[in-house]
Amino acid sequence: MTTRNDNLRNIAIIAHVDHGKTTLVDHLFQQSGVIREGAQPVDRVMDSMDLERERGITISAKNCSVDWNGKKINILDTPGHADFGGEVERSLMMVDGVILLVDAAEGPLPQTRFVLKKALELRLEIIVCLNKIDRSDARPKEVLDEIYDLFIDLDANDDQIEFPVLYLIAKDGVSKKAPDDDPSDLSLLFDLILEKIPGPEYDESKPFQMLVANLDYSDYLGRLAIGKIFHGEVKGRDSLCRIGENGVPKPLKVTKLQAYHGLEVQEVESASPGDIILISGLEEVEIGDTICSVDDPVALERIYVDEPTVGMLFTVNSSPYSGREGKIVQGQKIRERLHKETLFNVGLQVQDVAGSDSFIVKGRGELQLAILIETMRREGFELSVGRPEVLYKEEDGVRKEPIEHVFIDCEEVYLGVVTEKLSLRKGRMVNMVNHGTGRVRVEFSIPSRGLIGYRSQFLTDTRGTGLMNSYLEGFEKYRGDFPSRTTGSLVADRMGDAVAYGLFNLEPRGRLFIVPGDPVYEGLIIGEHSRDRDLNVNPCKTKKLTNVRASGKDENVQLTPITKPTLEEAIEFIREDEMIEVTPESIRIRKTHLKAEDRRDRL
Repeated sequence: MTTRNDNLRNIAIIAHVDHGKTTLVDHLFQQSGVIREGAQPVDRVMDSMDLERERGITISAKNCSVDWNGKKINILDTPGHADFGGEVERSLMMVDGVILLVDAAEGPLPQTRFVLKKALELRLEIIVCLNKIDRSDARPKEVLDEIYDLFIDLDANDDQIEFPVLYLIAKDGVSKKAPDDDPSDLSLLFDLILEKIPGPEYDESKPFQMLVANLDYSDYLGRLAIGKIFHGEVKGRDSLCRIGENGVPKPLKVTKLQAYHGLEVQEVESASPGDIILISGLEEVEIGDTICSVDDPVALERIYVDEPTVGMLFTVNSSPYSGREGKIVQGQKIRERLHKETLFNVGLQVQDVAGSDSFIVKGRGELQLAILIETMRREGFELSVGRPEVLYKEEDGVRKEPIEHVFIDCEEVYLGVVTEKLSLRKGRMVNMVNHGTGRVRVEFSIPSRGLIGYRSQFLTDTRGTGLMNSYLEGFEKYRGDFPSRTTGSLVADRMGDAVAYGLFNLEPRGRLFIVPGDPVYEGLIIGEHSRDRDLNVNPCKTKKLTNVRASGKDENVQLTPITKPTLEEAIEFIREDEMIEVTPESIRIRKTHLKAEDRRDRL
């Protein structure tokens, strides 16, 4: 007999990047009493990683809970970027409803579509919240129509389209039932969650069953399995078993049972159906495994994480400056760190390259891999990484590649150059909307490899005014080759320190990446050549000293100011025969083969 746990609600908050999701969670905490009155306010309290705070994005899904009118509400804060889509998919398996947060000016954007599609497939209850209605360019009526169109486009049924709507100003912690109503606090949203989102359903006759939807790792407790209890109850120290993909039950002993209380994880004596819990005491566990009663082991329907689409080579740093700036340089340490990452970041896969200290790391996108590299760099690692390569699939002897659906919003005058560049990269325009405001919205279907290295070019072409977002559409037949970069590299031909005089004479050759005093070595890329071939140059060249004095001969050299490439810019810039040297202090771009004669042999 099925019944519902009415004392509990499990919800996920889904939104596109920068639509106010984490800000809303902050105010939900404050108004529910999780953050005590008078305490020092902390912005974006759920963004606990330094990188999340610096970049203003949510990278990993996190759980928390609040109490409202005697009922517990588990809230899952999910990432808003498609590269971390694996986090979102697993989070939705643990909830019974979602809050869809949409910017009242920008409307539903690609990641909104990606996550909403998953929620509709799981038949979750949906509450739509239009945020930032105080913006001068807010257009809540038009955006609501766009949301209805999106639901219809995603084949939502009649019940799903009849969703409740609230209007929010998340940064002020206020909500309204209509745009012109007087503002109220977020109690409207809390009450709507209790009214519209059902409690978790379970069968009283079934023994304990929990589906592992996420993993974590603790240096003290080992592997942690995170998931929702579907049926039955569990107590600390219970004897349970784990059923993996092979269907064979393996016994385990719970060493610690934890649940979410506010922002913290606390040990609990027992947990009931619908609770989201953490179980420690597992030596092996994977996403999709079932943890159940040892007396009646029955597996739940397994969940699968979408496969990775991009791979990148990680290897030890082999440059002449290896070991000068980083504490950890050994291949074995890099291997241990990468495999530890896969314990709680299941969107990543690591494959060893036979006979070398190199590894292929596979993920959902360039940003996900860049976050991993930046994290390792801050931990003191020193390593080299190669150009991202898309992962192909073979089906019936046909090579298939990942295809992205790209949404572009730009000024009308730049539409021509954007279309031209994407067409060269095998992109196809599938839709265009022009509201007559001077900006156009266009959609393209393009291979994933076509977007590698294009983002910075897009910002240059649109003078920094363009917006580009994408999500993985699926796999299609290989669309053919195209050039990845139309410019060459300026490559240093010797070791030394860069000199202003030498760099001044190289400025006409292209765009420089280094400044006077920077250490260089043979094979280091010091700039982008303005032509389509590489050029070996001497950035250490000094002015010849003579005893002749003449007017105008001894003027100071004035160099054009430069901005050194960030990690993401370097990843977009490099070609197949180039790598990035990553240390705690520097990001350097180099040739894979440093010696000029080695590179000549390979032309």
